[in-house]
Amino acid sequence: MQSALLQRPTVGLCRRPVGAKVSPRVAIAAQPIKSPLLKSLSKVEARPLLPLRPILKPVTKVQAAADGATPVPPEDEKKIMGYTKLTWSKILPLGFMFFCILFNYTILRDTKDVLVVTAPGSGAEIIPFLKTWVNLPMAIGFTIGYAKLANIMSAEPLFYTIIIPFVVFFFSFAFLMYPLREALHPTKFCEDLLLSAGQQFAGPIAILRNWTFCLFYVMAELWGSVVVSVLFWGFANQITTVEEASQFYPLFGLGANVALIFSGQAVTYFSRMRANLPAGVDGWGMSLRGLMSMVAIGGLIIIAVYYVMQRKIVPKLTSTREKKKKKSKAKMSVGESFSFLASSPYIRDLALLVVSYGISINLVEVTWKSKLKAQYPGPNDYAMFMGNFSTVTGFVTFGMMLLSRVIFKKFGWGVAALITPTMLLGTGIFFFSLLLFNGFFAPMLAGWGITPLFAAVMVGAAQNIFSKSAKYALFDPCKEMAYIPLDDEVKTKGKAAIDVICNPLGKSGGALIQQFMIIGFGSLSASTPYLGAILLVIVLVWIRAAQSLDKQFTALQEETGMFINGH
Repeated sequence: MQSALLQRPTVGLCRRPVGAKVSPRVAIAAQPIKSPLLKSLSKVEARPLLPLRPILKPVTKVQAAADGATPVPPEDEKKIMGYTKLTWSKILPLGFMFFCILFNYTILRDTKDVLVVTAPGSGAEIIPFLKTWVNLPMAIGFTIGYAKLANIMSAEPLFYTIIIPFVVFFFSFAFLMYPLREALHPTKFCEDLLLSAGQQFAGPIAILRNWTFCLFYVMAELWGSVVVSVLFWGFANQITTVEEASQFYPLFGLGANVALIFSGQAVTYFSRMRANLPAGVDGWGMSLRGLMSMVAIGGLIIIAVYYVMQRKIVPKLTSTREKKKKKSKAKMSVGESFSFLASSPYIRDLALLVVSYGISINLVEVTWKSKLKAQYPGPNDYAMFMGNFSTVTGFVTFGMMLLSRVIFKKFGWGVAALITPTMLLGTGIFFFSLLLFNGFFAPMLAGWGITPLFAAVMVGAAQNIFSKSAKYALFDPCKEMAYIPLDDEVKTKGKAAIDVICNPLGKSGGALIQQFMIIGFGSLSASTPYLGAILLVIVLVWIRAAQSLDKQFTALQEETGMFINGH
């Protein structure tokens, strides 16, 4: 017992390697003590030493990153609102980028409609032709080019290569192309062509006659598909976890919808400025220069934030999936990419969600815009209404995004993915019912002092506001979360194929349906009952695809260990 007590102080000390030098002070302390008591105790057999406990050194963030793992914050690191500083250093810049991107997109979206609808020899009938025969081919061409560039360029130069041409084009349009529109547009040729071809070809001929305006329209559409969906969400998905995405993706739209409010008011301000200018002054040209200058500044801010994040934030992060890779996969060609994506049920369901949304919103939106032009035929009134429409959309979406975080937390991905199609179906039925049974509603509306046309415009506006708010707050975050557990190459090329091709494909599909209906039934109003029935079928397909994707997403979370709530 006494021998054991003497042995105990040595437990936990590191054994010194043989031949290691010992300091004189330690050597003196280590010499045996000459004492009669110790001599007597030395005859007692000593028990073996207890096993030494290994000395563990704390793993630093740099060591964790070098091992290919996501940096693990130390236990004593302070958290802000339940999240580490590293998480906030990712989320806040991403939210600011999203703010600037949607600020630009709202200005571009409102401006493009005014340009093409009020152009000489044009009208609302030009939009279905633009989406089908111009926007879709350019989207397909971009996707093919993007897939090839993704094979030869890294993420950062690819980002700059895509976004800089957009910024240069929009700035050049306001300061070069629009002032030279008379020289660039083949007005006389198209007028003669329309006389010989007939009024039924007014839409395609208007595209040729106002080709610079139509190019602006397509570039504005591609900004939403490319910069928002591919560049921003692709970058966000690379540096965030599923848990972070479930909490912060819905909140990205809070700042973004403040952008909707400000950009909508900017469009309204310039519309009022045009109305107050004296005769002979090109007010629309002045408005374009002001609006596109803001777009250019917003684009430069987006590039600057991305540049800083690539140097300050991204080096601290390493994908956890890289550690799990056993071997690197060969790059797929463009044809192989589309074949692989088409063979994946997961990607097909994602594509169905995007296409179904595009067709559904287009079936309602184009019909609504035809009523809107009838109510507000002048460009100033039209633009002012669209500016106020964007502002209200921002306020409604702001509230919806506050609610969306609770929906994701309490009900999960599946319920959140079903809210948008359900809301679009309900409001769409109300809108089409007002158009189909306007005689029934006319006496009631007259008692309120409004016309059936104005009521259709307001109900259609409400339908678009609630549908778009559900898209921004729930549909887009659900879609982006579904990409996170995927392989990096499938994620990159799948996003490009779905967001850039399927998004305009859905809009073009809705436009094609409307074109066939107009040709078959003579007018858009005559085909309204059939458009309502088609809307019902498309939304049911959408709901079925969302339910199927929910099961696959849940299984993929269990396989990868990336859970929506971090469990």
